[in-house]
Amino acid sequence: MPESPAVPSALPAPTELSVEDAKLVILARGARGRVGAVEGAAVRDQDGRTYAAATVSLPSLTVTALQLAVASAAAAGASRLEAAVVVTEASTVDPAGRAAVRDLTTDAPIHLAAPDGTVLGTVVE
Repeated sequence: MPESPAVPSALPAPTELSVEDAKLVILARGARGRVGAVEGAAVRDQDGRTYAAATVSLPSLTVTALQLAVASAAAAGASRLEAAVVVTEASTVDPAGRAAVRDLTTDAPIHLAAPDGTVLGTVVE
């Protein structure tokens, strides 16, 4: 049975992330841990600048960590992302966060990592 295109599957985790992508895992874990959020995320833009964020859940506003990291990058003038990381207990990247990344770039890897930093997979579509 083919998988739904709305929820892309994660590919097997790479054996080793690049140094730059490993830094994103650390930043995302830190963002998540500082506030005890459900998710943490980090992105790197075309100039190598990084942006980290945690899930925001207020009565009047709910934003995923990845959406907020992408929004921070866009607000700082980023026009393209090189990579993204989401640290979560979930087994997939949320569709809203994935869509936010794809708004700026169609081919940046989105690495999914467990709270301990173990990379579970990478979405490349």
